[in-house]
Amino acid sequence: MASFSQFGSDLYTGKRSYDIIGRRKTWYLIALIMIVISLATPWLRGGYQLGIEFTGGSEFTISDVESLDQSIATETVESVVSDELPRVSQLGTHGIRVQTGQLTDRQTTEVQDALAEAYDVPESQVAATFIGATWGADVLAQAIRGLVIFLALAAVFMTLYFRTWKMSLSAMAALLHDLLITAGVYGIVGLEVTPAAVIGFLTILGYSLYDTVVVFDKVRENTAQESIRTFKQSVNLAVNQTLVRSINTSVVALLPVAAILFIGSYVLGAGTLRDISLALFIGIIVGTYSTIFIASPMYAHLRESEPKIKASDAKKTQAAEKRRREVDAAAANA
Repeated sequence: MASFSQFGSDLYTGKRSYDIIGRRKTWYLIALIMIVISLATPWLRGGYQLGIEFTGGSEFTISDVESLDQSIATETVESVVSDELPRVSQLGTHGIRVQTGQLTDRQTTEVQDALAEAYDVPESQVAATFIGATWGADVLAQAIRGLVIFLALAAVFMTLYFRTWKMSLSAMAALLHDLLITAGVYGIVGLEVTPAAVIGFLTILGYSLYDTVVVFDKVRENTAQESIRTFKQSVNLAVNQTLVRSINTSVVALLPVAAILFIGSYVLGAGTLRDISLALFIGIIVGTYSTIFIASPMYAHLRESEPKIKASDAKKTQAAEKRRREVDAAAANA
């Protein structure tokens, strides 16, 4: 622990430093590759697997079953509705969930009876629910609207708080990076996107924005001070100074989320807990990366070409070269 504390202290004072800003092209390339994979893979697989809350459909929940064999449910549904490809999942240690497309009232009753017979449980232990396509489409539209409103408000907040649109643009690029990759993981793995997952997406955007604001606060503090450092060096120092804090915050946040993910998925079989915690788990990792390697380097990239900053950096570089020559001359004469 002491060595890690010393490591953080060295980063803060500048005794130890990683050239994060100077290697921005590497971070951009990594981000671009991840985004391309996140977009291309789900598209090649036929798109995202949306939950019935978005698409509409029927859901059957079978409780207190002795056998958790999911193939029984698949074969049973297909025997009643031949053209239907059901999605079957396990709920906890004694439950099965079956989702299908929209069924008629007669088909719903037949499937319900067939599932009860196949799993040898009373019909009262097979619950059936139905969600209309219109309601599902409305939920999807509201989710997209909520996301757009969040991004718009976040952009306005960042612009007003930091008094520069370039910080806002950098933060929005990082948020978009987080959203695309987190959603991409769902598409790549074939996980179902539910309203709970969307809530998780919005939550991790808030976490990522908070982390970015903390780093940008330090960036603003460093760049506002008169020093011998160039603008890029001041931004890089700010990122190094907040590096340990970002890592610690992420680890502390990941531990309870991982616990909820494990309990929700494998112990309770609670789909809502799993969907929210999985989105949070992925998003926290991706958000930490984007704060350090996307937002700050992009901000430095946008600002360093400004005439005032270029002139200041040129003078500081010349002064640094002069000091270096004086040191070398003094060493040679010694």
